[in-house]
Formats: sequence, structure tokens, C-alpha cells
Amino acid sequence: MPRKARQRSSTKVYHIILRGNAKQDIFLEKQDYAKFMKELSKTKEKYEYKIYTYCLMPNHIHLVIYDEKDNLSIAIQSLAVSYSSYWNKKYERVGHLFQDRFRSKNVETGSYLKTLCRYIHQNPSKSGISKMEEYLWSSYREYAKNSNEIVDKKQIFMLFGKNKKEAIENLIQFHKVNEKANGIKEMIEYEMTGRISDEQAKKYIEEILKIKNIQEIIQYDKVVRNEHLRKLKNVQGISKAQIARVIGISEKIVERAMK
Repeated sequence: MPRKARQRSSTKVYHIILRGNAKQDIFLEKQDYAKFMKELSKTKEKYEYKIYTYCLMPNHIHLVIYDEKDNLSIAIQSLAVSYSSYWNKKYERVGHLFQDRFRSKNVETGSYLKTLCRYIHQNPSKSGISKMEEYLWSSYREYAKNSNEIVDKKQIFMLFGKNKKEAIENLIQFHKVNEKANGIKEMIEYEMTGRISDEQAKKYIEEILKIKNIQEIIQYDKVVRNEHLRKLKNVQGISKAQIARVIGISEKIVERAMK
């Protein structure tokens, strides 16, 4: 059965995850991390994409990229092949280094992008590997110290402030918030594995629509209600049926609003 084609993001921004095959480590020493970063830089230049966020963990990789040229698949495949060739030669092994093909998630809103970047940058501290601000293999230090290495920071800075100084200060404060307190965390955790629970969907919808209680939508007039529902149109992981169920309205109303 042929694989389902990847859905293109309306913003051309994607969250990419590469995992080690059978959860194996893909970085064993500092040289391995450095080699991957070198290959990442090469593919970035060759396929003309921008890197917004990255974090290299021992057995998996997070990337957030802006793919203006629609080179996503070939770029990530090239990156995986080049690093796998290096790794297999160095450690005298054969076979697949990465698990299946890479996973990708469309990033459709600025609020989601902000939270996603924080989630990715907090990976080392949540895993007990390193403090976020001390970790060498993520983009957090590039943002916090405004250093120029591989990340294209302009778009992210625009989400945090009117000027660079303000953006850096707000970004640092934003990253100090514990992800456990944020409803979007559940969506990020489940985005690559399937549907999320109704309770998680409620929290996520409230985050996206910036409302305190999802039941508020029922009280809106038709025009305002439909405007809110349309904001959920491109959200992956939540079906129209689930949106209708957690809000308490007819699925037909949701379908009509999203047309």
C-alpha cells in the first residue's frame, strides 16, 4: 500500500523528528553531534530552507524548518543518508540508523510555533541530561545570546518583541515556564502518534482560540462562532467529530463553518 503523501503546511513551517532505529542512540560522542550539525548546514544551503529551532538528543532529533522551496522530503532524506553513512562507517555497522522515514508536523500558527520552540529547547532539562541554557546541541543559546551559527532567528524574534533586545528578554522569560503548565504540551507529545484525548483537545483548543472555557463558543453568535471554528481547520490530531464533541455542538455546524 503506497504511503500517504505529506500534507503541505500553509505557513511552510514544519516540525521534524528523526528517531534512532529501535530507539538506539544516534550520537555516542561529541564528534557525532558536530558531524550532524555540519551535514545540517550543508543541506540547509543546498536545499534553501531555514532553521528556526533544533535540538539533538542522544536517540532523536527535533528540527523546526521553513521550507519555502518545498524541498522538505528530499532535504531531510539527504541529511539522514549522509549522517547514516558517516555513522555506519565510523562504528563499522550496516543497516538503518533511523526509524522508518522521518515524521513531520505542520506548524500553522505563531502561538503554536512559540510553544513548540520552548518544548524542543526544554528537552535536555526534562530528560535530566543538561540545563537548557548549558546544552551545546540546541538552538536555545543562539537565541538567548543572539549568536550567529545556523539558526534563522528573525521570525522567532518577531513573535517575542518589537525589537531584538525586547525579543530576547521575552524569549528567555517564556522559556522559564514549565511546560507541564501549558495545554499545548499534550498536543506536541501526541502529535506524531495519533489522536489525543478529549480533555487534551479541550486544553489545546482553548490555547489556540485564547479562551478560558471551551463552552464559551456555544454562546457566540453564528458569525463569531464560525470564525473561531475556522481557526481549527488545519489543526492535525483533532478531528471535526472531536471538535464538535468537546464543544458540544453538531458536527455539521463544524463542517459548514470550515468550508
